[in-house]
Amino acid sequence: MQRLEGDGLSFLHAGGTVHLVDLKAGESLRVDTGCLVALQPSVTYDVQFVGGIKTALFGGEGLFFTHLTGPGRVWLQSLPLSRLADRIYKAAPQTGGRRKGEGSVLDHIGGLGNLIDGK
Repeated sequence: MQRLEGDGLSFLHAGGTVHLVDLKAGESLRVDTGCLVALQPSVTYDVQFVGGIKTALFGGEGLFFTHLTGPGRVWLQSLPLSRLADRIYKAAPQTGGRRKGEGSVLDHIGGLGNLIDGK
């Protein structure tokens, strides 16, 4: 976690959709720890264990969640880096890094697509 103080602009990097939540005094929110992007200093932040062993192992959200209590603003992201990396890994060709045809006409005519792009 990094603290930003002072006047000026800051740029934050987040993945997926960024959602702004305005928490009222005493209002709380539980989120996946990787989804938290930023929060105002007035928001109470606490990391807690998910709970039961079944939930921790089979829930798909990890072992911990972040418990946030207002008042203040919280910025959340829908696709934290760990999930983005997982999606990229799952989408990558599993052929040892070799090119996999996308089904274009050039790929079906004796490999003309390979001649054009040099692969």
